[in-house]
Amino acid sequence: MKQFFKFFFASFLALVVAGILFFAVFFIVIGSISRSVSGAAAKEAESLVKDNSILYIDLTDQYHELGESNTLALFTGGSSQTAGLHDLMKSIAYAKTDDKIKGIYIKTGGSPNGQATAQQIRQALKDFKQSGKFIYAYGDFMPQADYYIASVADSIFINPLGSVELKGLTSNLVFFKGALDKLNVQPEIFYCGQFKSATEPFRMDKMSEPNRKQIAALQSDMWNEMLQAVSEHTHADTAAVNTWAKTGAIQNARDAVNYKLADGTRYKDEVEALLRSKTGKSERDKISFIAAGDYVKNVTDPSSDNQIAILVAEGEIVDGEKQGSSYQIASETFIKEIRKVKDNDKVKAVVMRVNSPGGSALASEVILRELQLLKKKKPLVVSMGDLAASGGYYISCQADSIFALPNTITGSIGVFGMMFNTQAFFNQKLGVTFDGEKNAPYADFPNMNRPMTEQEKKFIQNGVDTIYMTFKSRVAAGRKMNVDYVDSIGQGRVWTGTAGLKNGLVDALGNLDRAIRSAAALAKLKDYRTITCPAPEDKMDRLMRMFSQGSVSEKILAEQFLEQEMGKEYRWFRILRTMQQQKNHVWMMMPFIPEIY
Repeated sequence: MKQFFKFFFASFLALVVAGILFFAVFFIVIGSISRSVSGAAAKEAESLVKDNSILYIDLTDQYHELGESNTLALFTGGSSQTAGLHDLMKSIAYAKTDDKIKGIYIKTGGSPNGQATAQQIRQALKDFKQSGKFIYAYGDFMPQADYYIASVADSIFINPLGSVELKGLTSNLVFFKGALDKLNVQPEIFYCGQFKSATEPFRMDKMSEPNRKQIAALQSDMWNEMLQAVSEHTHADTAAVNTWAKTGAIQNARDAVNYKLADGTRYKDEVEALLRSKTGKSERDKISFIAAGDYVKNVTDPSSDNQIAILVAEGEIVDGEKQGSSYQIASETFIKEIRKVKDNDKVKAVVMRVNSPGGSALASEVILRELQLLKKKKPLVVSMGDLAASGGYYISCQADSIFALPNTITGSIGVFGMMFNTQAFFNQKLGVTFDGEKNAPYADFPNMNRPMTEQEKKFIQNGVDTIYMTFKSRVAAGRKMNVDYVDSIGQGRVWTGTAGLKNGLVDALGNLDRAIRSAAALAKLKDYRTITCPAPEDKMDRLMRMFSQGSVSEKILAEQFLEQEMGKEYRWFRILRTMQQQKNHVWMMMPFIPEIY
């Protein structure tokens, strides 16, 4: 029996090793053909667009700033290109004048995208309507976030047993203090700013009044945008729409039609029949839908030697090189992209697209320094997406111009530091003790296995105070403000783009296209084309990078399992893990962003 188990274990190990080698070779081979495949796909793109086609927009898709190609589609089927937000904007704009595109069909069902992303999509659709082409929206269920976008449609149809949501906005935060108390884990927290709420889930069991105040202000601005959108479709005044939400008037599809939020109840096949009639198709003909990810390959940019680089900064700001597949602004990796566009003579101006809650204070300062050097050579304009807060605002504040969407969350000029003392947890819960020897008082600092001394606490707080002062001075210099005024709108408080315009944090409200036009004007360009940096990545290249950094199967499976099991809470876990992995303990970040939906 012992020999059998030895044989079984050896055979199993050999199988695992062989599998790893097979996938390594597979990734290398597929990676080698991914670029040639993407090139071939670009050449064939025009053939994908048939006469009487309909641009298909699925609101259940998540639109990151950049899309990615998918060589794996050769084997798995599906689209070879996942559309990013920039791809979607280009597709909608190009479809406006493309004779092959007869209209747009919007599928609803639950958008995972942020408020400002929704706003930018809606603006692009509104511009498309000037072409006279149709826009239809349909869903079995139409959540409020989806309806905000769908409200621009000529006609909105809902399943007879479905519903349209109109109920107001809510924000829910999770607080961990009680759990930490039960585990005997003591958070040691340092921060500047009465509104700096990032640490509240660890030191309180409910929202502070300043935090409640700022969330209420965010909701107010965003709800006004929603009321206006509903008003435009229903032709009712915003006060009436607000009353519908407060009284729960919209409960089912019939209510939605009665109050004119929807233009009729139909089943999916009935909507498809309507689309066939609008595009001259017979009952047996297949509707020529084309997704934005495929259609964008058909979009041709103007021919020009003058380039405006769209420098995409998406995700948490961290130190060092980018790791794995997560969306991060890794300082060393991002600096390389900044230097590429700075040293490229064809690039005449740069638009930095920021969608970030912030992160490492040190990484933010390193990135800002490189942006300052870039700005000495060519114009730098910032376009803010869903988030440009804390460190995200820090890296933005010294641009020539800053544009935000009305629902962008920005500001959060504040700093915090956080550690956890786990000594009591290990001692009392697990019976584990720690001991050691040191030849200087602070040789083992920082240390999670013992409480901080009063002097060590002063070290951290002094660091937080110093960085907050630096933050304010950077904003004051970039925005030409007095430091005291920056402090008055700082204190960690978050603002919408609408409020940011009023208090001077942004220069104007506008989308990415508006920022590009501003950059072109600053560079005195009449003819130009845009490029994106970094270039969109292929999923296979991303897998190969993960493979080179460690066990690809282990990382992928662990990430997917945690994300699936933890749901929305996974984002918090990921950010805490990122914080733990960084070298410094002082952060410009709003990791616990209240979701407003």
